[in-house]
Amino acid sequence: MSGKTENIGKKIKDLREKKGLSLEQAAQKSDIPADILTALEADKASPPLGQIVSLANAFEVSVGEILGDSPDAPFCIVRNDDHTSVSHAGAKSGTSGGYSYESLGYKKQNRQMEPFLVTLTPSGAPHATPNEHVGEEILYVLEGRVEVSLAGHTDIFNPGDSIYYDSTLPHVVTCHGDKPAKLFAVIYAKKEMLIF
Repeated sequence: MSGKTENIGKKIKDLREKKGLSLEQAAQKSDIPADILTALEADKASPPLGQIVSLANAFEVSVGEILGDSPDAPFCIVRNDDHTSVSHAGAKSGTSGGYSYESLGYKKQNRQMEPFLVTLTPSGAPHATPNEHVGEEILYVLEGRVEVSLAGHTDIFNPGDSIYYDSTLPHVVTCHGDKPAKLFAVIYAKKEMLIF
């Protein structure tokens, strides 16, 4: 991997201002508290995938546009050394406390699915707030152990295990144990999130 990192905070702020929305209006439209949105824009925190989906809907843009995509091809090949990584708070350079994700479809135009390679890092912090957004998700564990809490059910997933769910259900996906985990995740965008 090349280790390129996108500046999502700046992109979020630029899109919000382009839409003529105040922080409070954007917070209300996305269901993300204004203080969290402020932290995202200042790059003091990175949004989990669910918040990116919520912001895309609030700004009426594609998920890819928030991730800095430039979809310009009918297909997309992402080579091993051409991944673009986005780190979630605390996951810088493999440290504990978060996760990072890499878009695997960022050049594909008109896509309705968002494929990601997600790396989860161990955290001593309490579990995150459940996430929910439009669409469906499938997660397939490649390495390590992953804990998924969904609709009042919690389960541990090992390499080769997968889960497919409606992402409007509150869900939390975290690393289980003291070793990082890696998974392949696909968010189905549905018509509400078409990428042009």
